[in-house]
Amino acid sequence: MDHRAEVSEFLSTRRARLQPSDIGLPAVGNRRRVPGLRREEVAMLAGISADYYTRLERGNLSGVSDGVLEALATALRLDDAERSHLDDLARFANTASTRRIREEGIPQGALRPGIARIVDALSGVAGFVMNDKHDLLAINSLGRALFPPVFAGEPQEPVNLARFMFLDPAAHELFRDWEEAAGMLVGNLRTAAGRNPYDTELHQLVGELSARSGEFSRLWAAHDVRIHRTGVKVFNHPVVGELTLAYEVLAIAADHGLALTVYMARPGSVEEESMALLADRGEAAR
Repeated sequence: MDHRAEVSEFLSTRRARLQPSDIGLPAVGNRRRVPGLRREEVAMLAGISADYYTRLERGNLSGVSDGVLEALATALRLDDAERSHLDDLARFANTASTRRIREEGIPQGALRPGIARIVDALSGVAGFVMNDKHDLLAINSLGRALFPPVFAGEPQEPVNLARFMFLDPAAHELFRDWEEAAGMLVGNLRTAAGRNPYDTELHQLVGELSARSGEFSRLWAAHDVRIHRTGVKVFNHPVVGELTLAYEVLAIAADHGLALTVYMARPGSVEEESMALLADRGEAAR
């Protein structure tokens, strides 16, 4: 990944989404040559010179202080995920061991047998472990029953949810709000790329999806970042129909880049009955 280009595009897209009225500036006339705020307006809000902000937006974060990063985040109204992403970009620009990181990347270990056993033992919930690239490294029987199109045919191993989302038409059927689900997935990939700009496999995946999916290219170009933690997702399941499930994402502290995702139904709900039915089908299929 071109780190300077990533910094430049991230800052410029955050600047472009803000209007003068959003930050209390008077709208003087209607002729603005750029979308959103001007560079000098962001500089003024951040308390830095326009020349210095221009240098930053051209991708040069070398030597930038924590105070300036915080001022930029406030001026651009970054959310928690975006602030973290900006910190990651600055960290790599200022790390003395950049060459080593470029050559080796940040290691992601193989799934430990103990984690696989924990996932398999989960009952009443759909659970799976993924890495930063959205490879499914372990999934329990209810998880497989919840995502039947993902495992249709003879999928590539490990199954990759990003490829399914953008390259398989069945994804549009499975997720009721496909645009939201796809945007969140791309935001997660963008966040992962910021944490490790030299992850070769991740960037090969991004390149593949960019070449094969116009929808992915559109969402990737937005430079939105997400932190996948908790929420609600609605499925159009081919067996039980509409399912509204809560999810929690738990980072596995001992394994960099791996996280356990669990989908669950509200107790006493119709969805709980549907999940019980899927659990029976999942066990029967084992």
